[in-house]
Amino acid sequence: MNQVQLPLFLAMIVPRMLSQLAERKNISGQEAIRLLYNSKLYEGLEQEETKLWHLSAETLVSLLEEELLSGSISFPEEQ
Repeated sequence: MNQVQLPLFLAMIVPRMLSQLAERKNISGQEAIRLLYNSKLYEGLEQEETKLWHLSAETLVSLLEEELLSGSISFPEEQ
């Protein structure tokens, strides 16, 4: 994936992430947006070299929940 394709991917995965996050945490869509866009995970997701784009929405939300609980995030190793 290149930097041109990354925004297209984000446009597809972010809505699924927001939906799952809102459901799991029983929060509004607006609150889910705030949590995601202010996270280290989203910052990493915007960087192609992190390879986070290959993870599922469910895995990404789990990583975000880890970040919200601990204040840090451990990015998985590329397999």
